Amino acid sequence: MAPLKAWRGQGWLPRMPDSLEALDLLLVMVAQSRMVRRDGVHFQGLRSIDPTLATSLGEAVTMRYDPRDSAEMRVFHRHRFLCRAMNPEHAGRTVSRKDIQTARARHRRALRTAINARLANVADFLPDQAHSNPPPKPAAATPRRTASKLSTYLEDKP
Repeated sequence: MAPLKAWRGQGWLPRMPDSLEALDLLLVMVAQSRMVRRDGVHFQGLRSIDPTLATSLGEAVTMRYDPRDSAEMRVFHRHRFLCRAMNPEHAGRTVSRKDIQTARARHRRALRTAINARLANVADFLPDQAHSNPPPKPAAATPRRTASKLSTYLEDKP
């Protein structure tokens, strides 16, 4: 029977989730596996905690989260819902992946600026080589072609 006929005929309905939250877990959430530590579950530089996590200390759990809001994680242990772990620093507000990437990029730029400033300070203490004899420029080398040592066909052998 053709799939379209099967879909339309005999009152067949697809299996639907029991609740809207179950549908949300199937469609919106991204799953990641993590270990439960003493101070919570770490993911993308954030620490999510919940008192229920203490029962699964040292065990692997699956975290499901909305990529648009990584402040709240739904934690599953052995394919069963365990708890909703929250990041205490961001409780009550949403933190998107784009916010995390923006903060990381800002931090990298600040580090790069600090490194460049330190390099400039080091250059001030080095002896000035611009006034001394400049190193001779290397002569333009003609590229040599070396024969390949790998032969794959009989015709390739010299």
